[in-house]
Amino acid sequence: MPIVRSIEVIAQSSKGFDDACREAVKEASKTLRGIRSFWIKNAECIVEGDQITTYRVNGKISFLLEDNR
Repeated sequence: MPIVRSIEVIAQSSKGFDDACREAVKEASKTLRGIRSFWIKNAECIVEGDQITTYRVNGKISFLLEDNR
C-alpha cells in the first residue's frame, strides 16, 4: 500500500494565483518525486500603490513515498 506524505509550501508570482501554484510545484519537483497534488490552503495578494503587485499561495504538496525494499 503506497504512503502519501505532504509538505507545506509558500510560493508567489507577479502574474497570478495560477502561476504561483505552478511555481510551487515546479520548485518542489526539483527535490521531490511522485508529486500527486497541490492543495491551496490560503491565498493572498500584496498591494502597493492601490495595485496588486504579488499573488501568494500557501498550500500542501502531496507526494508518494518510495518503497526501497
